Amino acid sequence: MLVLEPVHTGIRHQYQGQTPETLTRILDDQTNLAVWQRQLPLHIADFARLVLSLKEPLAESLCLELPDEDAEPDLAGFASGLRDLEGCEGFMADLKWLISAFACLLGARRIGVRLRVLDKAMCPRFHVDHVPVRLITTYAGVGSQWLEEGAMDRAQLGQANAEPQDPLSIRQLDSGDVALFKGEKWHGNEGFGLIHRSPQPAPGERRLLLTLDWLG
Repeated sequence: MLVLEPVHTGIRHQYQGQTPETLTRILDDQTNLAVWQRQLPLHIADFARLVLSLKEPLAESLCLELPDEDAEPDLAGFASGLRDLEGCEGFMADLKWLISAFACLLGARRIGVRLRVLDKAMCPRFHVDHVPVRLITTYAGVGSQWLEEGAMDRAQLGQANAEPQDPLSIRQLDSGDVALFKGEKWHGNEGFGLIHRSPQPAPGERRLLLTLDWLG
């Protein structure tokens, strides 16, 4: 049974649920965040922790073309440095599933894929993305942070002294969560892109982060 947990924020809403169907809520005009609160399969969580344990840099990117909705994502050569690690096959299968689901939901035929290991906040200030929609999931490490509508003056985005100081007003994704962040370039969402930022990992800790962008 689909269980949704709406978070009301005036004229924009965020939804969180324990099934992948929750992600379809991003198609609602008044929604700018949909989160599938996923419990990572053990073999994928183990692989992600293994990648971080190597203490090696990772910054993979790919512009993926999908000729039709039934086409399997071609990830040949992507993250080739991970292929010999135990569990990589299952991890790559999960990447392909997420890409296919993203493409099917949005009708996307061009998708930007990025897989990175981060040891610091990539975007440390609260901001909005100037894209239609972005999928973000943290396979291992601390999850991304976001704000409900009204928690910060949008006119002051990027200014440190205007950011919320009360930690209770800052929402945070869990490792494993799959989130769709609606941005400023989604038709009808101008001025209401989800406000979010990268978290600062604790000293010595890192994150394995996947993002998918709808390019066309």
